[in-house]
Amino acid sequence: MTSEVAAPAVKFSPAELTEFLDKAFPQMHALGRAYFIDEILPGKAIVRLKAGDVHLRPGGTVSGPSLMALVDYAAYVVLLGNMGLHALAVTTNININFLRKAEAGEMIATCRILKGGKRLVVMECEITREGSDDLIAHATATYSIPPASFKG
Repeated sequence: MTSEVAAPAVKFSPAELTEFLDKAFPQMHALGRAYFIDEILPGKAIVRLKAGDVHLRPGGTVSGPSLMALVDYAAYVVLLGNMGLHALAVTTNININFLRKAEAGEMIATCRILKGGKRLVVMECEITREGSDDLIAHATATYSIPPASFKG
């Protein structure tokens, strides 16, 4: 049984959030741009990983660490896109279940906010391969938002 969560309003477009992330985390593209924001919707974001050679295991399978990084990126995007620029928000937990082999190609992560509180945000992410509805992985992620008084 899935409970419905009141969806927050979208605060940033994919282009605006990409610009912010590029400035805040330039190291993310050190090996070339691989992560892209496709959509930011109320309570939801869709992002992609264009898996290149650095993301593959022998045999052309997208590695588990690459899929976990995609989940982390998707969770951060849905949080910022819907709840505002909490740049110092940090991952407190990721739980991922790998359901089938991730064949090389573009990985699509659809991430939804399940519960958005003042300090913790819980999200659910599903990863598929572009052009397929078959689930490759299912994950939950929790982020902590620092108090407004935190100066980092």
